[in-house]
Amino acid sequence: MATPTTGTGVPTAPAPFPPFETEHFASQLFWLVLAFVILYALMAKVALPRVASILKMREDTVSADLAAAQRFREDSEAAVAAYEKSLADARHNAQTIANETHERFAKEADDNRKALEARLHGKLADAERSIAATKTSAMSNVRGVAVDTASAIVERLIGQAPATPRAEQAVDRVLKN
Repeated sequence: MATPTTGTGVPTAPAPFPPFETEHFASQLFWLVLAFVILYALMAKVALPRVASILKMREDTVSADLAAAQRFREDSEAAVAAYEKSLADARHNAQTIANETHERFAKEADDNRKALEARLHGKLADAERSIAATKTSAMSNVRGVAVDTASAIVERLIGQAPATPRAEQAVDRVLKN
């Protein structure tokens, strides 16, 4: 609202906002240019080099970290390859040892079997000879027992013992058949 001035009684318009007054434009432009130049100089000489150095440091850190990560990756890949190679070598060695052990045990078992068979064949041959000797001995004793038995039976039946050569001939005839 307008306030009346003293003396005339006619209200006057309010004064304009000072920055918008045209008489102050030149000084405002001077101070604007001066502030811009000072801020530009500060930014160009102080702030931007600091920001640039921080960005360069971060870039260097990131590059170093990426290079280290790549080295670690290559090292881990080399370690994995070495591990897989040693694992394959160990499997091959284990297979070779298992095959050699299997062959050795098979050979030992075969040798033991052959030795046992040889002993058993020897014992079997000894047993067959012993059986043959016992059979021969028993057969010779059977003849004598048969002669004695035949003589005893004839004596009991007829009351008189037959002659020994005659009983032997009769037993020999029966044994041959």
